[in-house]
Amino acid sequence: MVEQPIKVALVDDQQLVRAGFRMVIDSQPDMHVVLEASDGQQGLREIDRVGCDIVLMDVQMPTMNGIDATRAITSHSAGAPRVVVLTTFDNDEYVLGAISAGASGFLLKDADPEQLLDAIRTVHRGDAVIAPRATRNLLRPLGPLIAPGSTRAETSARALPSELTPREVEVLAAMARGLTNGEIAEQFFVSEATVKTHVGRILAKTQSRDRVQAVILAYQAGLVDPDDVLRGD
Repeated sequence: MVEQPIKVALVDDQQLVRAGFRMVIDSQPDMHVVLEASDGQQGLREIDRVGCDIVLMDVQMPTMNGIDATRAITSHSAGAPRVVVLTTFDNDEYVLGAISAGASGFLLKDADPEQLLDAIRTVHRGDAVIAPRATRNLLRPLGPLIAPGSTRAETSARALPSELTPREVEVLAAMARGLTNGEIAEQFFVSEATVKTHVGRILAKTQSRDRVQAVILAYQAGLVDPDDVLRGD
């Protein structure tokens, strides 16, 4: 059975930006742009009318900004499209706003075309994407608050749900280091399907809406060190 192309919506108030994204996306056999909108309010109407799988959402727009529009989209039922927020600013307020609104991805508009295409495919598979430069702004304020005399392991033990198995904790740490499901499978010598099962259980046990929220919990718990990740250690 042939898979249907990923249906992408472009919501951005700059026509030239939309035209550039459309050209890149429509050049791919596995995705195509099904609608364009110049503000969040128009985007909501068109998405309800046409439907789509992925929304590329600008942040700063007239009438309704991208954060409010993202929140409106993701508050719908489980069939709602996934949102990738795009902006020219790597402002941590925008990153946190996008995540809290339910976005599954955050990219800067100066990302390479391949990064954009990879992000669309990754989010469509159910994973999450945060731009590396945005990650730097996001992770530093999320560093764990370790009490004097406590080790990082002790902090993690207190903050993470006790229901997590040792392997699930290892998988969560790998997720927080930015590894994809495929890379985690290679690291632990298991199938990607097994990793997806672990990720699903982690989301359920940590009561995380998505992979991004679980990763934030891992940093807050001190499971991994943001400085180590940003250095590539």
